[in-house]
Amino acid sequence: MATLPMANFNVQAAVGDMWMALGLVWLVGLAFTKRTVRSQAVGSRLFHMLVIVLAFTLLCGQQLRAGWLGERFLPPSQAADFAGVTITLLGCLFAIWARVKLGGNWSGRATVKAGHELVTTGPYSVARHPIYTGLLIAGAGTAIAYGEARCLLGLVLLFLGFAAKIAQEERLMVETFPEAYRAYRQRVKALIPGVF
Repeated sequence: MATLPMANFNVQAAVGDMWMALGLVWLVGLAFTKRTVRSQAVGSRLFHMLVIVLAFTLLCGQQLRAGWLGERFLPPSQAADFAGVTITLLGCLFAIWARVKLGGNWSGRATVKAGHELVTTGPYSVARHPIYTGLLIAGAGTAIAYGEARCLLGLVLLFLGFAAKIAQEERLMVETFPEAYRAYRQRVKALIPGVF
C-alpha cells in the first residue's frame, strides 16, 4: 500500500505558516480600512477578545498542553496530518477571500464605518459572517492536525467568542441597514449555509 508523501513534512510548521499568512493579510488590510463611525461597547469588545485570544492560545499555542489538555483525541497518522493541513488551508483561504471582499468595511471589532456598504456577494452570499466561517474551518483543520484535547476546547471557545461578536455586529447592521439587513438575514445563515 502506498503511503502519503508526508513522512518528512512538518505539520505544525505548515499549520503555523498558514495562520501567519492569514495574520499578514489582516495586518496589510488594516491600512485600507475606512474610518470608524460607531463601535460596540468596550466591555463587550474585551469579553469576546479575551475568549478569542484564549481560544487561539489553546488551538495553536504549545503553552497549555499540560494534563488532559495535551491528551490526544486522534492517533497520529499521515491521513489526519493531510486532512488537518488541507482543511486549515481551505479555511484560511475562505477567510482571506471574505476579508478581501469586505475591503475597507472590515474591523477587528463590531463597527460601522464611514460610507459603510452592506456586502452580500461572494462569500457573503454563502454566510453572513464568512470570515468566522473560514476561521472555524481552519480551526477544525488545526484541531485535526494537532489531534489534542486543547484544540477541541479552543475550537469551542472560538465559536463562543465569534457568537458574542456576531451578536454585536448584527445589532449594528440592523441599525444601519434596517430593511436590507433583515432581508439578508432571512436569505443567508450566519455561519453554516442552510443550518445556522
